[in-house]
Amino acid sequence: MAAEVASFHDPATGTWSHVIVDPATRAAAILDPVLDFDAKSARTSHDSAGKLLEYVRANGLRVQWLLETHAHADHLSAAQWLRECFPGAQVAIGNGIRQTQRSFAPVFGFGDDVPSDGSQFDHLFDADERFSIGDMEGLVIAAPGHTADCVAYLVGDALFCGDTLFMPDSGTARTDFPNADAATLYRTIQRFYTLPDTTRVFVCHDYSPNGREAACETTIGAQKRENTHLRGDTTEGDYVAMRKARDATLPMPALILQSLQVNLRGGALPAPAADGTRYLRIPLDRI
Repeated sequence: MAAEVASFHDPATGTWSHVIVDPATRAAAILDPVLDFDAKSARTSHDSAGKLLEYVRANGLRVQWLLETHAHADHLSAAQWLRECFPGAQVAIGNGIRQTQRSFAPVFGFGDDVPSDGSQFDHLFDADERFSIGDMEGLVIAAPGHTADCVAYLVGDALFCGDTLFMPDSGTARTDFPNADAATLYRTIQRFYTLPDTTRVFVCHDYSPNGREAACETTIGAQKRENTHLRGDTTEGDYVAMRKARDATLPMPALILQSLQVNLRGGALPAPAADGTRYLRIPLDRI
């Protein structure tokens, strides 16, 4: 039986969060939830994650997993807030998160209070590890290239590809972050392209190019035919040259300094200081 998928768009960050449901048991996983953050006031809120919470409760779902495709650099994760809402749900990510934590610990001056062993997460997936959502089996596909910790999740005929692929008219992810590599991303996507053409593909970002409505679902076949950066017949050399040239023109993500400090903690906010206030750090002249 195919997974039911309910998708929720956050227009402020262009993020898609997905609720993946086993129709037989009503067990569910939530993928890439967003914690709302106003950069001007530094206030957090739960409007986006609250929509996921409402959907789960309205449909009588039992959340087993809070899945992250990687430590995002463009939005804060609401995984820990939702974990409090759904006792027993596990926050999970690929084990490459440890490399990403080690890379950014010096940038933010992390000490022993932010270890680089992935212990902030309930579960670290190995490549090709299998897991269950109710009676459905999921497969973890290592998806490095955009970041070292990127993973994709294949549940039945549905691939949740994280930031590797966008909708066909938007191409593929940038590869200019630490531990990123265009050739590696090319090979990751080639593995995706071995899946059946009918495989549903759910992207995790869409920025509505040319004014079209935001979208999140396509297929492997459509990606191979139409992806503006990497079709089925695109060579590695051509892709790498395109990707490097494009990356050289891209600005830094607007929330990279704020989001990474939360997402490397598994979606947890920093501990309160002596005055009871939580603080994020802005490293000057490091990026």
